[in-house]
Amino acid sequence: MSTDSQQTSDSLDPVELIGQYQVGVWRYLRVLGCDDAEADDVTQETFLAVLRKPFEIYSDAATAAYLRRVAYNLFISQRRRARRETLVDDVDQLNVTWERWAGQDNGDHLVEKLEECLETLSQRARGALDMRFRQRLRRAEIAESLEITEHGAKNLMQRAKKQLKHCVEGKLE
Repeated sequence: MSTDSQQTSDSLDPVELIGQYQVGVWRYLRVLGCDDAEADDVTQETFLAVLRKPFEIYSDAATAAYLRRVAYNLFISQRRRARRETLVDDVDQLNVTWERWAGQDNGDHLVEKLEECLETLSQRARGALDMRFRQRLRRAEIAESLEITEHGAKNLMQRAKKQLKHCVEGKLE
């Protein structure tokens, strides 16, 4: 998408728009508290809404911000209709943090740094986090798999998450 000239959604290539911004919108929704399926649904609704009415593209950053705003509004509307609690209290602060961490690449740089930092963890800690966040196992199941107490599994994962946080923050400074 060219940042040099303005375009309206009438002249947009929907495939190009979605290809460039879908991942960033989806990740943003996950940060807001959506599970995978809800993020998929709201991301799709976001692009449908944006492509239905004209808007002008001024820059990649402005387009990404606009798409996040549309996604946020759809997310809040969906939560209100379902009478579900929204996990984010200060969306303005979240947006500032998102811009700082995810930047202009839809969070790809952040994911890359996280993957680098995961490699610095012990195999045991990495395995525990994998069981918890990819396999969605309960703490008791993780403890049993690692042949440690449930409290030990909790401590292992807390230390690993703290180490990851410091590592990622250090790589992004």
